[in-house]
Amino acid sequence: MTEPVLIVMCNFPDAATAERIAQRLVERRLAACVNILAPIRSIYRWQGAVEQAEEVPALIKTAASRYAALEATLLAEHPYEVPEILAVEANRGAAAYLQWVVAMTEPDEQLPDGL
Repeated sequence: MTEPVLIVMCNFPDAATAERIAQRLVERRLAACVNILAPIRSIYRWQGAVEQAEEVPALIKTAASRYAALEATLLAEHPYEVPEILAVEANRGAAAYLQWVVAMTEPDEQLPDGL
């Protein structure tokens, strides 16, 4: 059995930000794949007021062992003060795909800090 795979959900303020961060996550092998979805309308409470905003959601696939580094990168590069970062374990999936996600997120020894 392969290591657990996580699906990390994160909303971004626009497509350009989502694409820039997604590119960095895949380049650093923190994510095997990032799906950038169509814009959505979010309604939420922030600093005592009900707000609305258009956001661009992304689904990030990663190995569980890479989650801490992925989260740290999102927190460092995301423009929101408190970005939505939610991870759920993929309890089932095609074995070959799950193995691919793990293989694509194995640290590359040539990158700084194993990223």
